[in-house]
Amino acid sequence: MTAQASEFRLKPFEAQRRDGRVVNAMSVDVEDYFQVQALASQFPRDIWDAQPLRVEANTNRILDLFAEQSVKATFFTLAWVAKRCPQLVRRIVDEGHELASHGTEHRRADEQTPEQFRADVGGSKKLLEDLGGVPVRGYRAPTFSIGENNLWAFDVLADEGYAYSSSVYPVKRDFYGMPQAPRFAFFPRQDQGFTEIPMTTVRVGERNLPGGGGGFFRLLPLGLTSAGISRVNGADQLPSIFYFHPWEIDPDQPRASGLSFKSRFRHYINLDKTESRLRRLVRDFAWDRMDSVFLSGTTH
Repeated sequence: MTAQASEFRLKPFEAQRRDGRVVNAMSVDVEDYFQVQALASQFPRDIWDAQPLRVEANTNRILDLFAEQSVKATFFTLAWVAKRCPQLVRRIVDEGHELASHGTEHRRADEQTPEQFRADVGGSKKLLEDLGGVPVRGYRAPTFSIGENNLWAFDVLADEGYAYSSSVYPVKRDFYGMPQAPRFAFFPRQDQGFTEIPMTTVRVGERNLPGGGGGFFRLLPLGLTSAGISRVNGADQLPSIFYFHPWEIDPDQPRASGLSFKSRFRHYINLDKTESRLRRLVRDFAWDRMDSVFLSGTTH
């Protein structure tokens, strides 16, 4: 049974260290440019197959970068992408990264019924496991769409065999966020057999500010992201989570027309700077897979 938000219990946890540094979790949400929330009005699902597929080449570039820097990461992969790029799934697994689920077709969890959500996460898990040949233990909801109004999603994920989710962002944003949630890994079910690992936030005064990457990594100077990670590692003595998308290192991607200023700004700003910033970030901190950082750490 799912607990109420006020009943969530933090997971006892002690951060792993490597060369004296806290080991953080690196993650990639494997989806293509036309599948993101900000462009949904221009790219309905029935025209996805007509778009030039760029996610495979971009993800391979990320895998090359991680190989150069000896970084292991978790790849939250859309089943839609995996079905069309099976060699990419096998490379992720063969190179020692964690294969995890981002759902089937990038449908928000809070826009599905429990039955639809079960089919979504169960089907994506099976497809990924069939292609990758490894158990899929983790899930990240598109647009961090698990919140106060659909806590039942944790029960479904546990029932479908997932060990953890990274789907809650403890901030207040225009179309996602659960600011009252714990900032660090917690048990969302009373049986404590399933873990939610919220996206990283930095506490400033009475507010949680986003600190986990994504659009803020492109918008703000690299130093602010690094300072946030350092603060969580130092003041909180806990790991951070960083996430980004393959399309964020692709400044040459096709440009959609008819977007609002906000959507255009959010999606396209500083695409030409992401890869160089990412290279610096992976050098400056210690990184590993989500499961290695949060499910294999020492507890007390």
